[in-house]
Amino acid sequence: MVSQPSPCVPGPRRTLAALWRAAFWVSFPFGILSFVLPIYGKELGASALQVGSFFTAVSLVPLLIRPFLGRVLDRWGRRPFLLLGLIGYAGAAIVFCLADTVRLLTVGRLVQGLGQAFLWISAYTIVADLARHSGRGVDFGRISEAVNRGALIGTSLGFGALFFMSDLDLDWRTMWFWLFAAYTIPVLLALWAGWRGVGETKPEEIEDAEKSQSLSGQLAALVVIVFATGGSRAMVWPMLVFFLRDRLSTDVGVLALAYLPAALIGSFLPSRMGKATDRLGRKRPLVAGLSVGALASALIPHMPGVIYLATLWAVESLGNAASIPAERAFVADIAGADARGAGYGLYTFAHFLGAAIGPVVGGWLYENVGHATPFYLNAAALVVGAFLVWVVLREPRGCVIGQMTAGSDI
Repeated sequence: MVSQPSPCVPGPRRTLAALWRAAFWVSFPFGILSFVLPIYGKELGASALQVGSFFTAVSLVPLLIRPFLGRVLDRWGRRPFLLLGLIGYAGAAIVFCLADTVRLLTVGRLVQGLGQAFLWISAYTIVADLARHSGRGVDFGRISEAVNRGALIGTSLGFGALFFMSDLDLDWRTMWFWLFAAYTIPVLLALWAGWRGVGETKPEEIEDAEKSQSLSGQLAALVVIVFATGGSRAMVWPMLVFFLRDRLSTDVGVLALAYLPAALIGSFLPSRMGKATDRLGRKRPLVAGLSVGALASALIPHMPGVIYLATLWAVESLGNAASIPAERAFVADIAGADARGAGYGLYTFAHFLGAAIGPVVGGWLYENVGHATPFYLNAAALVVGAFLVWVVLREPRGCVIGQMTAGSDI
């Protein structure tokens, strides 16, 4: 039998609100990395393959410990590992302040990976513990919105700071230092929000995870799909900045503005799309999101200008807003209450395994086969993933409901 969460939890809505704030603040520094890390790496002399390795490095630590961490959460609880993750993110921000070589950038990404390894598996499991079955899509969507809003605001402020400092004729190393010195403030606020507001949510009485839940065929199938589609998506992003700068001859600020509509969609739509996945089931939004992402990836090599690019990014973000809450709620539906940590351990392990392999493969293809090859390969992988979701996965019993009963907004 599985009982309710421990009485020491401040309350489901209050805990989810604190988790929302922690996810919001911790995302400030790391949205801008997707844009400026390849450029700063190039300034330090990194090759395209080394830039790909920056994105691989952040996945290495999660890759090593996630398969074991999920069952540890089921035994020892969620809160200690959530706090360890937030501490890891704070350490990463400090290392980035000092990163003036390719090696130190790689170390910073490894420390960031340590934070990721603990933080997000804990956060997803806490949401699954507290959210009603009929409202999981909504609550997972809200956490996605917190991450995207924090990244959007942090990236906007970061670019504003970079433009200001460039007018002062500061070099990239100096600008990089001050940028991440400022970013340590929101990361510490995230740690404070987690420490003060997120209690332990592991059920008081829970069966031994070793006995209560073995790896089901459905969970195994979802894990394989997540690995393939997550790896293909990770393959594309590091090369995208290079490709767009070469093809469109625009600077990174223009590219950031082109991404703004997509960022706004990701910041405000996932919880609303989560309502759809709670009403209609998990499969349809997941298939739709993967299909839309495939179309956008296939069209990127043919874009004639920045407005076309902004449109494609917005469409892709719409697909992600539909698929990501459905995917994460699917894991909770399949894993069951006794093995949520183990379920999210496998899910996030598959994601980071793909994220570790994808960027290196993308860098090699970009340099040795063709600049458009990673985008076409990503499109093919997403189409195959959508097909497998539709054919192989089954909606868990009781997943589709006709009436929303989730709690109020965070």
